[in-house]
Amino acid sequence: MAQTPDVVFVDGVRTPFGRAGEKGQYWRTRGDDLIVKAMIGLLERNPNLPKDRVDDVAIAATSQTGDQGPTIGRSAGILAGLPLSVPGYALDRMCAGAMTTVTTIAGAIAFGAYDIGIAGGVEHMGHHPMGQGIDPNPRFVAENLVAADALNMGNTAERLHDRFPQLTKERADHYAMRSQQKLEVAYQAGRIQPDLIPVAIQSDEGWGLATEDQGRRPETTMETLAGLKPSFRPHGRVTAGNSSPLTDGATVSLIASADTARELNLGVKMRMVSFAFAGVEPEVMGIGPIPSTEKALRKAGLTIGDIGLFELNEAFAVQVLSFLDHFGIDDDDPRVNLWGGAIAIGHPLASSGVRLMIQLARQFEEHPEVRYGLTAMCVGLGQGGSVIWENPHYRGRSKR
Repeated sequence: MAQTPDVVFVDGVRTPFGRAGEKGQYWRTRGDDLIVKAMIGLLERNPNLPKDRVDDVAIAATSQTGDQGPTIGRSAGILAGLPLSVPGYALDRMCAGAMTTVTTIAGAIAFGAYDIGIAGGVEHMGHHPMGQGIDPNPRFVAENLVAADALNMGNTAERLHDRFPQLTKERADHYAMRSQQKLEVAYQAGRIQPDLIPVAIQSDEGWGLATEDQGRRPETTMETLAGLKPSFRPHGRVTAGNSSPLTDGATVSLIASADTARELNLGVKMRMVSFAFAGVEPEVMGIGPIPSTEKALRKAGLTIGDIGLFELNEAFAVQVLSFLDHFGIDDDDPRVNLWGGAIAIGHPLASSGVRLMIQLARQFEEHPEVRYGLTAMCVGLGQGGSVIWENPHYRGRSKR
């Protein structure tokens, strides 16, 4: 029996993320143009890749309508200049869309069907607000399959506070403040900018260029966070300050077999070790990354102690805290979200999974003492997704 090919993360880029809505930098930019711009940037960064060698293009979008449809993987590939012989498709797993396009392409490579593929995601939440146009089946509520408000992600975050009283608002606010601070430190050190693809934007003042994430608030303090009103429940604990903002943006990555990367003289930033998805009660969807991570660790023959770097999607601060508490990790553990997370950067739903991978890959370069890293996120309707990666720069100085 043939050996399963190693799957590697060759490269990844993203657009700067913008605030959703009329005041956002992408209000007059199409969603498909965001992913096309990111794909063009990825291809330009990897000139050794013959475009006709791309086996498939998988692009996720939660709202697959308007300028994010139809079959955005195919349409974006054509618009980005790939040969018409290169196929493409669209995928939806809500927040874990881009994570799932990566694992789907990886599965095809491991099976031997593909050598190399493009995987990413896009979400223009300004043009397509979360939940717009959906028609949930009435059986969900009528048959008590899901609570009536479980489709509201903010309500599921409030339930985490209810279920785990130790996850206080003060802890959530502190975590959110640190996310803003860590991102600003990373920006000042020039760690974020190398993987951002500038995007031409139009406003009342004329044409400009989006070069940085728009939602950063480094001036955030515990006092300002304490003064914010609850967003989802009277006297609640989830606010705009300890949640990820509504965001527009796109991410894209190049996934290949290790042999193909060597053949084409492409760089390798990470090796995929294992991945897993898991389901939980939709009412507390934020705990989803706990069972998916346990499953991924089990399949890899690793423990949580083997993970030296964590990139966790910060849909809500309380959601990340539930993960950290479960695994006995301190709120301020330096292994976790070194450069800040979605609370500061933004969370354009289907695109965020590859953003986590981009940051982990950069951190691997700076930390050759770390062998394994984790990207993980919660998913609407009660799911979690986790991918474990190995650092190709690992020098074996410590287990982590």
